[in-house]
Amino acid sequence: MVKFWSDNGVVYYIHMESVAQKPKTAPKDFFFHLGAIIALYVSVWSILALLFEVITYAFPGPFDEFSFSAANISWQVASLIVIFPIYIVLSWMLLRAETTTPEKRDLSVRKWLLYFTLFIAGGAILADLVVLLNAFLQGEEMTMGFVLKICAVLIVASAVFAYYIGEAKYDASMKFKQYFAAGAAVFVIASIIGGFMVVGSPSTQRVKRFDSTRVEHLQMIQSQIVAYWQHKQALPQALSETGDPISGFVVPVDPETTEPYGYRITGKELFVLCATFSLPSDERRTAVSISPKREFGAAVEYWRHGAGEQCFDVAIDPKLYPPIKE
Repeated sequence: MVKFWSDNGVVYYIHMESVAQKPKTAPKDFFFHLGAIIALYVSVWSILALLFEVITYAFPGPFDEFSFSAANISWQVASLIVIFPIYIVLSWMLLRAETTTPEKRDLSVRKWLLYFTLFIAGGAILADLVVLLNAFLQGEEMTMGFVLKICAVLIVASAVFAYYIGEAKYDASMKFKQYFAAGAAVFVIASIIGGFMVVGSPSTQRVKRFDSTRVEHLQMIQSQIVAYWQHKQALPQALSETGDPISGFVVPVDPETTEPYGYRITGKELFVLCATFSLPSDERRTAVSISPKREFGAAVEYWRHGAGEQCFDVAIDPKLYPPIKE
């Protein structure tokens, strides 16, 4: 009630309804909303990248021969393990604050980020459908991997869109939010388990990295031996002779046992390199096999090997690698 006095001394009382003021955004509200939305975007990106890698591994397409990356899977799994719980905690804290103070649902930062997220999710759904339709119209082969990747984007983007459209309309019940959080957690955990099934446990990854380093070392030693032969027209009697302090080449040793790699001469232009591997190489991911008498100049990306001691016969082709005369 507001009281006014007129000039003639008559008192007038005017009843006015209180006008609700627009809630102000506190720094705490701003950073909580911003942190939650960033955690959401990182989690969505990580889950899609992880699913794409797992699908590529399980259903490789004709152009996916070398696109699979175990290191990328490990990175996405680590990101989900750290970031997704942060999103869940921040969302819970915001929900609790909105329950106790309903005015916080009208904060400007909340509405801006909410509708921006809806825009991104809706755009992703439309782009996903356009890609699928375009592939169909161009007569491209609908491989299982391609269809599964399209479905992964559609499912994740639709889930995000459905949740935040409910938030925008204020009609998302508490039970729906609980079910959504539980379903999202189960989906993320299942994806992480799938990633571990592909790349193996951390101890397995350590062993695989040792084997990968052994292959790299053998390739380095092989190149140095060929360079030695080109300059001296003879093979070194021991690997230590290939060391070059000027170029900085130091003969590598086994990264796990520090034992030297095996080497022996089998002919004028033939030699053998040996190493002991912990695990067999992934046969499906190995593009080209090593023949017992392959030429050094053959284009080989990966060296196929089994577990235990493995030896590779190398034949230097003088036409491809002619002697270098002084």
